[in-house]
Amino acid sequence: MACENCVKTKKRTEDEKKDLDIRLNRCIGQLNGIKKMIDEDRYCDDILIQLSAVNKSIKSIANIVLDNHMHTCLIEHIENKDYEIIDEIVDLFKRFQ
Repeated sequence: MACENCVKTKKRTEDEKKDLDIRLNRCIGQLNGIKKMIDEDRYCDDILIQLSAVNKSIKSIANIVLDNHMHTCLIEHIENKDYEIIDEIVDLFKRFQ
C-alpha cells in the first residue's frame, strides 16, 4: 500500500522539460484566448473550434508523457520485477478512453 505522503518523481532531461513547457504554455495561451472570446461574446462555433484545438493539444502532451513513461518507467519497473506497474498502465489506458 502506498503511503499518503509519498510522491513519485520522474527525472526528465532539460530538453524534455523545455518541450513540455512550450506545449503547456501554448495551451495556456489558447485557454486565455478562449476566455477572452467568451468575454467578448464571440459566436459559439468559434469558441468550440478553439476548445477542440486545446483538447487536441492537451491530448498530444499526454501522449508524449505516456510514451516517455512506457519507454522509461515501465521498463525500469519490469526490470526490477515490480509488476504492479502493469495495473498502473492499464488504469492509465482506461482514463484515456
